[in-house]
Amino acid sequence: MTPNGPVPLDVSFTDDPRVVKEAANEDYSTHIVPLTWRSGRLSLAMTWYAVVSGMFYLVTAATLAVVVGTVDTLIGIVLAVACFGAVNYVLSRYAARTGLTVALLSQRLFGYAGSVLAPLVLAATAIYYAVFEGSVIAHALHAYTGVLDIRVWYAIAILSNLPLVIGGVRRWLDKFNGALLPLYWIGLLVAVALAAVEFPPTGWLTYVPATPADLGAPGWLYAFFVYMGVFVFMMYTVDFARFGKPEDSRFHGVVTFGPVFYIFVYLANGLIGIFLVLASRTTGAVTETAVGDMIIGLMGFWGLVVVWLTQSRINTANYYVASTNLEAMATRAFGVRLPRVAALGLAGVVTYLIMLTDVLSYVLVALAWQGVFVVAWVGVVLTHIVLHRHGDRDGLPEFRPGRVVTLAPGAVVWLVASLAGITVYEFTGVFGTTWSAPLTLVLSVVLYVAADRIGGRVLLARRHDPRDEVTDIWEARVRCHRCDHSYIAAEMDRDPSVAGQPAICADCAGRNRAFRRAAVAEARELATAAGTPLAPRASLP
Repeated sequence: MTPNGPVPLDVSFTDDPRVVKEAANEDYSTHIVPLTWRSGRLSLAMTWYAVVSGMFYLVTAATLAVVVGTVDTLIGIVLAVACFGAVNYVLSRYAARTGLTVALLSQRLFGYAGSVLAPLVLAATAIYYAVFEGSVIAHALHAYTGVLDIRVWYAIAILSNLPLVIGGVRRWLDKFNGALLPLYWIGLLVAVALAAVEFPPTGWLTYVPATPADLGAPGWLYAFFVYMGVFVFMMYTVDFARFGKPEDSRFHGVVTFGPVFYIFVYLANGLIGIFLVLASRTTGAVTETAVGDMIIGLMGFWGLVVVWLTQSRINTANYYVASTNLEAMATRAFGVRLPRVAALGLAGVVTYLIMLTDVLSYVLVALAWQGVFVVAWVGVVLTHIVLHRHGDRDGLPEFRPGRVVTLAPGAVVWLVASLAGITVYEFTGVFGTTWSAPLTLVLSVVLYVAADRIGGRVLLARRHDPRDEVTDIWEARVRCHRCDHSYIAAEMDRDPSVAGQPAICADCAGRNRAFRRAAVAEARELATAAGTPLAPRASLP
């Protein structure tokens, strides 16, 4: 230790080869993504466009058309495209600027302990969607072959998808999904052409149900609110857009994650789903496998290939998000380092176990509850970005585990808004089913604005900061004294639990209880010396 302060930082200006090797699978799941690991425009676009393909979108649009009619459904879809496009334009640019995951960003919003819930909700939602998409694959294979128990096909569907996700965003997913994207659209267009021949389309664009359903809202508004249940895409966007280069953020905001993407994912897929179902005169309940069954019926073996391609592509995104967030949750909740490959295996096991249950009896309710939590998270994040557009310092939100309070006011806002939304959903009948998501969104925004204006303890003021000791926090790499790896200075902190306060990375800091206790004790000591509580937002000398 030097006489006047902590030990000097071990600084370098090139990537640590060990970190780069590890990142090939880990993708900086618990770290800021450095600029050297950002993807090119086309690479990131092709990775994300895996989400374009999914029977979920076709089935959702077709179900809505049967319930509220085609015109109202299309109005709701256009509103969804505008809403999702605008919000994800903002979120994708923010993620590219900060390089943060949902889990890391949530540390600023909800505090050290409060942030545990965000990766849990996101991982659980991703797993439920993997259950849905995987079930479509298994059902299609089982129905086409007529052999083996459906539980065997569940396992085959999962095991055929998991290896596709091991390589991560830069190593494999962009190439796999980019190669299969044209095949997805060609397959759907062939199915549409064959359906048009077999079921001459009449009136599908103007279809109106004979008996209007009691929905608690106009049909077009109900359709839009249904798509709000998929706000989890906005959490997905943060975890993927962090790989974008800052100079490409406008392109990604418009094309990759913004309105152009949602024109394809909601409008194009929706029109195809509505046509396939209504052209075949299907006006009863649309099952989760109905569209897949129809494609196989029209195209035979090649239809089976199309179904597998569509579901496997979107499940690369589902399993990727599930694995990275299970890894982040294990880091924070249990203080253990769970490799992403192990987290991916855990996600596969959980997916299979859920498939073995009577999943349809509760999955929709589970998704509705999780959807409320996601909508509230989106409301808090967007409000925070607007109120703190310049960050806490260095253009970044403060997310480092040793510099945020244990439970921030945002965590209370998130929980109150989410519980209110769930209460409305569960106890107000049709009204709650329709209005719980938008009411939750409005409540989360209002409460977060109020909490921010009233003020509350958010950041911990500490003595020494590695960011102040380097000239460029994005280019300088600092060696962590615990893992002996070097990461960019933007995420590094000083460890007050060790003599000389050597540098510590965000991952090691998040897993080390002694570090956390020492950081809080230091902040409390400074606050006491200044005669103030632990300073809200301010930096004490």
